Amino acid sequence: MPAPIDHQALTAALHQLNEQLYLQDAPVVELVVCGGSALIATGLVLRTTHDVDILAFMDSRVLKDSEPLPDYLVLAARNVARNLGLAADWLNNGPASQFRLGLPEGIQERLHRVVYGERLVVHFISRYDQIFFKTFAAVDRAGYHVSDLLALKPTAAELLAAAQWCLTQDVSEEFHAMIKIMFTQLGWPDVSQRL
Repeated sequence: MPAPIDHQALTAALHQLNEQLYLQDAPVVELVVCGGSALIATGLVLRTTHDVDILAFMDSRVLKDSEPLPDYLVLAARNVARNLGLAADWLNNGPASQFRLGLPEGIQERLHRVVYGERLVVHFISRYDQIFFKTFAAVDRAGYHVSDLLALKPTAAELLAAAQWCLTQDVSEEFHAMIKIMFTQLGWPDVSQRL
C-alpha cells in the first residue's frame, strides 16, 4: 500500500523531485498545484493525501496546460515514487481539464509560491480558490471534499462566487439542482436560494 502524504512527506517528495530533475539536467519546472496537497502545503487543512494534483504549468508567468506531462517529469516522479514508497501516480495532472474549462478569475495573483530547489517551483492555489474547486468536487463526489470545504470556513459571499464559477464548469440542469441541494444540506440555504 502506498505511503500517505502528510506535510513532512510532501516536502520531502517535492525536494526529491527537484533532485531528480536536477540529475536529468531538466529545465526548471513550475507547477500549479491544487487539491489536498495544496491544502496541506499551505496549512489550511491538516490531513494526508495520496497525490499531488497538477492543475497547470507556469511558464514565464503564464499558465499553461499540464497535458501531456513531459517525459523528464514523469521519470523524475517515478523515481521519487519508488524511493519514497508513494503511489505510482502520486504526481498527476488529473485536474488538467479544469484548466481548459476555465479557472477562477484572478487565481494567478493568489498563488502561494514555494521553491524546492534549482529545478522545481510549486505554486499552490489559495484558500479562496480551494473553495471554488472543493465546491465543484463536493457536489457529486462528497466525502473528504465536503470535509475540506467545511474546514475552509467559507463565507456566504465566497460560496456564492464559487457556485457561480462551478455553474460555468458544468452547465447541466442536474448539476445546478445538485449544487443547490448540497448547499441546503450543508446549512447554507441562503446561498442555495440565490442560485
